Amino acid sequence: MAILDNLGKYRNTGLLILRVGVGAMMMFHGLPKIMGGPDNWAGLGGSMGVIGINFLPAFWGFMAAIAEGLGGFLLLLGLFFRPVNMLLTFTMIIAALVHINKGEGIMGASHAIELGIVFFSLIFIGPGKYSVDGK
Repeated sequence: MAILDNLGKYRNTGLLILRVGVGAMMMFHGLPKIMGGPDNWAGLGGSMGVIGINFLPAFWGFMAAIAEGLGGFLLLLGLFFRPVNMLLTFTMIIAALVHINKGEGIMGASHAIELGIVFFSLIFIGPGKYSVDGK
């Protein structure tokens, strides 16, 4: 089909849609965590215990909240694209491990795993030409 064959011309548009959509959703997911304050950050940062890091939970929680909230905004813009996706990939690995350790299995961790795969893939794909980094 000629119509479907021509869609390859719009790869950068597709990447823009992906960046804006996933970035906006990460912002909505992360901003309440940023606003949650030190007590919430400590609870969130306690998740680092799944990899044996049990010190400074408020710091780690704040970093996760920033990775999701601010990282989502930077993803949307395509700014500092690869470092942001590295941080988001790590955040999703920890989230997946938390779900698995809670006994929720792969299905409970599937959302974090799926997003982790997307963020990891974007490290290799790059931001595309319709991005701040692409300019």
